[in-house]
Order: sequence, then structure tokens, then C-alpha cells
Amino acid sequence: MTAAPAVVTTSGLEDGVPRSRGEGAGEVVLERGPGAAYHVFEVMEDLMEKLKLLRFEEEFLRKSNLKAPSRLYFALPTNPGEQFYMFCTLAAWLINKAGRPFERPQECDDPNATISNILSELRSFGRTADFPPSKLKSGCGEPVCYVLDCLAEEALKYIGFTWKRPVYPVEDELEEESVAEDDAELTLSKVDEEFVEEETDNEENFIDLNVLKAQRYHLDMNKTAKQEDILESTTDAAEWSLEVERVLPQLKVTIRTDNKDWRIHVDQMHQHKSGIESALKETKGFLDKLHNEITRTLEKIGSREKYINSQLENLVQEYRAAQAQLSEVTEELEKVKQEMEERGSSMTDGAPLVKIKQSLARLKQETVEMDIRIGIVEHTLLQSRLQEKSNMSRD
Repeated sequence: MTAAPAVVTTSGLEDGVPRSRGEGAGEVVLERGPGAAYHVFEVMEDLMEKLKLLRFEEEFLRKSNLKAPSRLYFALPTNPGEQFYMFCTLAAWLINKAGRPFERPQECDDPNATISNILSELRSFGRTADFPPSKLKSGCGEPVCYVLDCLAEEALKYIGFTWKRPVYPVEDELEEESVAEDDAELTLSKVDEEFVEEETDNEENFIDLNVLKAQRYHLDMNKTAKQEDILESTTDAAEWSLEVERVLPQLKVTIRTDNKDWRIHVDQMHQHKSGIESALKETKGFLDKLHNEITRTLEKIGSREKYINSQLENLVQEYRAAQAQLSEVTEELEKVKQEMEERGSSMTDGAPLVKIKQSLARLKQETVEMDIRIGIVEHTLLQSRLQEKSNMSRD
């Protein structure tokens, strides 16, 4: 499956994604490859190298009291607010390094106004930005890396920096041939001895048939190679020594140490053990001195405490008696407060007044009833007297 073609303009943008370098005048149709998603890391890498050339650690980070960003700080989103503030301050510093006056933005400034000012300065350098300004608010991504990379290039142009051809160091052949004699360098004879020792150590309880066959083969060859006469060498001793000196460097074998080898770990353990023991001897004396000083100070503190307690014993007793009296006074005060609260509640309470009014109403009603009864009794008494008078008159 092929990728859809994308239009690349002179601004170095592909599908609205910024690029650190332009592809030439006019519009070119290119296809985005599978590595296009990782282009932002390459741009960020170039940006960090250019910032190092501009000495941004000494002139920007230390003066601004900021933490050094990582090599992928503006490529990956971590903290949008912090990244946007770092982008704005770094862009302002690069614009000033490029010879243009630009005020350092503050945290309370409008982000849209800050972004528009940065883009206007970028366009004044002859660079184009064919992407929406809102993409810079995140503080990360290809647009941010593109803007900072363009500003860093303009700053390098302003200070007159030019790229030079790399100079590679020339190493002497003699230094390559001369290998230091250390634990990693062994001769062939030492290697054979180590191999034999390892085989004897690791395979004491096993019989290797191949070894037996090889030994038997060497015995047979030695028997057949026996000569009846004594062999005499016809080579010159001086030529032999020269040949030995010529071939000796080639017979050396350099064995590279493997970090996963258990022997290396054992050696490291022994080294660490010896280092710990040596450090323990030194620190033990300091710790003993510190222990003695702490015990002395503790004894002094204990004796001073005893002396102070003996001197202040009378005051402590008076203080305890005063505390007891104070507790009694507080109890009495609480009782008085409770009584005052009860009296105040009773004075402010309207229930007794309501009861008095109700009792007065009952007394009035009872007096009315008694008046009625008295009237009835008087009426009956008057009638009885009148009847008696009428009866007496008749008689």
C-alpha cells in the first residue's frame, strides 16, 4: 500500500508539518515514507546541537534559572504549560541573539499575542510558516521544533558561524599493534594452559572419548616419526631469533572481556569487598569517636537535668499545688456558669408567664361561676321568704 502524495512548499512544511530545511523553490510532490513520523526527532537533534553552539546553557539556562531540557524535550508532549513557556522564552532569546530586539514573554501574557509576535519575527527573517498558530500552543511537535530551528540558524548566521570540514585524528599503526599487557591479553600458551585447567576442573568426573582418540593418534604418530639417527638442525640461530621476533607480535591473542562472565562479577565482588573493608576501617574510628562524644554529651545532659530538678523541686511542688487550686477554681467556675445559664434560661423563658395567664383566666371564669351561683341562691332565698310571708299573712 503506497502513501498518498503530499505537497511540500518552500517553507519546509509537508502537509502543514514544518521541516527544518527547505526543499527548494516551487512546489514539489513527494511521498511520505514510513520514517516521516520520526522526522521531528532529527529536527530536535539538530536544534540541540545548534543551541550548544550558541552556548545556551551558560547564557540562557543559568541566567534564567531554568532546568536543562532533554534531547527530546520539544518532540514529545510531557507538560504543555511548561513546554509552551520554555518555547516562548527560548524563541525570544534566539531572536535577540539574531540581532532583533524582542521582549521576554511573561506567564501572564496572552499566548495568542506571543505566538503572533514570534511568527512575525520569523517571517521577517524570510522564513514562512504554513501551519496554524494554534499548533504552537502545545509547546511540542514539529511546528515548535521548526520555528526554534529556523531561529537558531538565523542566530548562527548573525554571529558569523560557519561549518567547517571535520578533521579526523590520525592514529599511529605502532600504537594499534602495541597492546597493553593486562588481564585481557594472553599468549597462546597461556590460553592453552587455561583451557586445560578449565577442562580438568570442570570435567574431572567425565571421560572424553575425543581426547582419548587424539592422545592415541599422537602416540601413533610419535612412534612412526621416530628416527634411528639423531636429527640435527640446519637453520641459523640468528635467523631463528629474527623470525621469532617477527612472528611474536602476531602470536598474541586479545580476548575481549564479557560483562556477563561470572568471573568478572566475582572479581568485582572481591574488589568491592576489599573497598568496603578499607572504608570500614577508616569510618569505624570516626564512628567510635562520634559514639564517645554522644555518650559524653548525654551524660552531661542527664547530670544537668538532675541538678535542675533538685534546684527547682520546691517550685515544681508549688506549681503542682497551684495547678490543683486552679482545677478547683475552674470546677467552681463551671458550676457558677451552669447556674447562671439555668437562671438566664428561666428568666428568658415565657412558659411561666403563660401559665400565670392561664391560671388568671381560670380564676376569672370560676369567679363568674360563683357569682352566678350566689345570685341563684339569693333568688331562691328571696322566694322562700316571700312564700313564708304570704303564708303568714293568710293565717
